[in-house]
Amino acid sequence: MTPTGKLTTLYTFCTVSGCLDGGEPYGGLVQDTNGTFYGTTAVGGANSPGDGTVYSLYTGLGPFVETEPTSGKVGATVKILGTDLTGATSVTFDGTAASFTVVSESQIKATVPTGAASGKVEVTTPGGTLTSNVNFHVSP
Repeated sequence: MTPTGKLTTLYTFCTVSGCLDGGEPYGGLVQDTNGTFYGTTAVGGANSPGDGTVYSLYTGLGPFVETEPTSGKVGATVKILGTDLTGATSVTFDGTAASFTVVSESQIKATVPTGAASGKVEVTTPGGTLTSNVNFHVSP
């Protein structure tokens, strides 16, 4: 939907019994750190009529990182979740460099550094710089 209220239909789910595409979208969309949205349907799929399907929607949004939790004190350990984090060379909290360990392709553990302020978390990887989707709040 545009800011002016114009609706564009991207896909019409199947309404015919036994449809492999799935029908009756169920629940909300969730966004992966790769930028793609995912959802489910209540019916359809290979074991139709009742198993449903999983579908994806790519809107052109780029990848990002997400922190767990979204706030913490200086010295706290924070999980940073993302896509293709292997080979990360830097993590910053609002521009202040943090010590970190790459745990896996999708997770980094970082320590909130002294001098960090509330703001975006950035991770520099061989593929580019990924920025958090929400500000990290540094607690007193």
